[in-house]
Amino acid sequence: MIQLSLIKKDITRRSTNEIQQNSDQTKEMPMKKILIIEDDNVLSEELCTLLRNSGYEASRVTDFETTADQMRASDADLFLLDINLPFTSGETLLQEFRKTSDKPVIMLTSRTTEIDEVLSMSYGADDYITKPYNPTILLLRVSAVLKRLERSGSAKVMYHDAEVSGVKGTLTRNGNEMILTKNEMIIFQLLLDRRGEIVTRDDLMTTLWDNNEFVNDNALSVNVSRLRVKLAELGFEDAIETRKKQGYVLR
Repeated sequence: MIQLSLIKKDITRRSTNEIQQNSDQTKEMPMKKILIIEDDNVLSEELCTLLRNSGYEASRVTDFETTADQMRASDADLFLLDINLPFTSGETLLQEFRKTSDKPVIMLTSRTTEIDEVLSMSYGADDYITKPYNPTILLLRVSAVLKRLERSGSAKVMYHDAEVSGVKGTLTRNGNEMILTKNEMIIFQLLLDRRGEIVTRDDLMTTLWDNNEFVNDNALSVNVSRLRVKLAELGFEDAIETRKKQGYVLR
């Protein structure tokens, strides 16, 4: 049974100032549309309320026999897609959707194993949230994905001769595609944005905090190490230089 109490409490306790702050951020730009694909009726309604109170235009799928068609026809800017759905899985829907669209998708699931995250990201998910989730974290994730989309303009950028897709979370070189985790891509994009400059560990952890749950110093080191290995596998040896007591530089 999915625990919904956290969302219920958060919706009722969110202060007027907190909701107003989120709404003010959206006044400067068109209201973003979010389609919720969640077969738990109570949960999907609560997600709609949470998102609408935070300045988004939210709608939800209610006929799950035609989910794939509704996704393709939707003008939503972002999709919240549950993995466990009637008729087909969210992962299958995501795979099919990625054949024709790069629109951002955040997977929602009660599964907690690392393999589920890896599979979701490999199928093209932009983020992955487990239930029961903290509504504030969910809103941060939604905001972060939309901001990354705005920065990239849905277009691929280059690192040397490799294509970088922030939407898909991949680096592609000479036909070889390397999938990065969410945190690895956040780190890489910040280093790439400031290529040749020193990016401090504090800057990296602040960016990860803004886009994710708290990441401590050791977790940052692990993510940077894994990113180095993946870059090396694509042929970019020593791509990330460590500057002692300063930070990192992407060459």
